[in-house]
Order: sequence, then C-alpha cells, then structure tokens
Amino acid sequence: MKSFEKYFMNKQYARVEELSDKLAEIDPLIDWDVFRPIIREMYDNHTEKGGRPNIDEIVMMKMLVLQSWYGLSDPELERQANDRISFHKFLGFPERIPDRSTVWAFRERLIDTGKDEKIWEELQRQIDSKGLKVKEGVIQDATFITSDPGHKKADEPREPTAKTRRSKDGEWTTKNKKSYFGYKLHTKMDIDHQLIREIETSPASLHDSQIDLTKPGEVNYRDRGYFGGKCKGYNATMNRATRGHPLNIREKLRNKRITRKRAPGERPYAVIKNIFHSGHVKVTTTLRTHTKNIFTCFSYNLLQLKTIQNKNTT
Repeated sequence: MKSFEKYFMNKQYARVEELSDKLAEIDPLIDWDVFRPIIREMYDNHTEKGGRPNIDEIVMMKMLVLQSWYGLSDPELERQANDRISFHKFLGFPERIPDRSTVWAFRERLIDTGKDEKIWEELQRQIDSKGLKVKEGVIQDATFITSDPGHKKADEPREPTAKTRRSKDGEWTTKNKKSYFGYKLHTKMDIDHQLIREIETSPASLHDSQIDLTKPGEVNYRDRGYFGGKCKGYNATMNRATRGHPLNIREKLRNKRITRKRAPGERPYAVIKNIFHSGHVKVTTTLRTHTKNIFTCFSYNLLQLKTIQNKNTT
C-alpha cells in the first residue's frame, strides 16, 4: 500500500517538476546525511526525555529550512507541509509530517544543546570542501530583525510569567530618525562567492562596532558604523569625519573604494527580508531569534550555492 502511495505522489509531483521546483534544485547541493549524527546526539541520553525522535532527523531539519525559506509560522508550516506536494518531495515523502508542537520542541532542543551552531559549522565545512573558501576578503554588516514590543513602555521589563508575544530580550533603538524594536542580525559574507560565513544575533540597541566576526588575516570591509571598532583582521573600515577633523581627499577616495567592495553585502538582507520574509520574528528571546537566523542564513547559502552552480554551467 505504501509503495502505491509513493508511486502516486511521485506521479503527482512530476507535474510540478515540469513547472520548475526550486526546492528540488537546492536539495542535492549539500550532503544532508552528514547532519544526521549531529542531530542524533541530542537524543542520546538516558533521561526520561531521551531516546530517538519519532521522525527522521533530516526531515526535522528540512522542516526548519522550509520554514525559513517561506517565512512560515509553526502552524502554517505544518499546514503547508501536509498540503504542498513540493514540500513532500523535499522531505522525502515521509510517512508522517511533524506537527507544530514537534517542530517547536525540536527547535528548542537545538537551542538547549547548541546543535544549531554545529549544523552551521557543518554547512561551512561543506562549502569549503567545494573549493569556495574565503580568498579576497569579507564584508561585515548588520540589519534589524524586528519583533513585537507589546503594549508596555519600552523600558518596562516583560515579566517571566507574562502570557504575551512581547519579546523578552528585544530592545528599542533609533536609526535615521526611525525607531526599531527587536534584534540585530550581524553577518560576515565573503566577497568571492557572496556566501554568509559567520553570524551573530544581538539586541537591536547594540552598536554594530561591538561585534567583530573577522578572523586574523582576513580583509574586512565595513561601513562608517564600524569606525573605531575592533577588528581581528585587516581593517578596511570606511573613515568617518569627526568634529574638527573633516575627511581629506585621500580618505574620501578610500571610502569610495571600500563602498564598491561592500556593495554586494546588501544582497543577503534583501533576500532574507523580501524573498524569505524573515525580517520579523514572533519568538521572544535572543537565543530563539539566533536559531531562526541560523536557518534563514542556511537557506540563503543554499540559494547562493545554486546561483554559483548556474554561473559555472553557463
């Protein structure tokens, strides 16, 4: 019976494939099975919460990729994963689709065990193994990931027992006379392949210059917001005029050169916000937002790997 069902679903999917399926294009770009032992380690314990998950580890991981790719809430992810044949295909036609509670619990366990970071590290290892290492330099930048502030005053803490969606860790900040509440996504993207290599998540009020994602030896191109900030690599930060010290012609020309290098750095944020619709989160802590950001940037890198593949075949 199950083989007949799978045959029928494959036949149904063939119609979708004729129209082009982006998920089917990104699926073979990385080795998913390598992530299995990373996830499995979360369940290898002898407590009452131990034991293997009832659903395949890669299905669970791919559910979070689908959620990030399409900007879905947990309930909407469950609905669409049961409804869309392209989602079924991407998940490998599992016998059972994880429900919203299972997805939430899986994401929480990733956070508690730090396996979300291990998943990100494995993705970077696979990227490097494809010969896509950082060579020319990196671009560091940051963008706001907004959250729900609720109805209380900005400086009034949210009570731990409050049953509201108001963010626990989000903070207010102002940029260009516009107020934002929530978090910041800090990214380091390589210039060579426009892949995100490092990320960090902070409250929105933290100044960009307080985060340094570079490694020794890397050329780090940054805008004026990082002026005066630390840099472990070669500091290619734009100069900023200060009181009594206007920029001279040499500094202005240097800024123009850095601007040209930095220009591609805005693309990930355009994809994250305009295509993935992940510029706003409903989760309530920095850790939860960071895990969301990891899978959003994971999805962006899959999209970019496909772009690189298309360029190499033309």
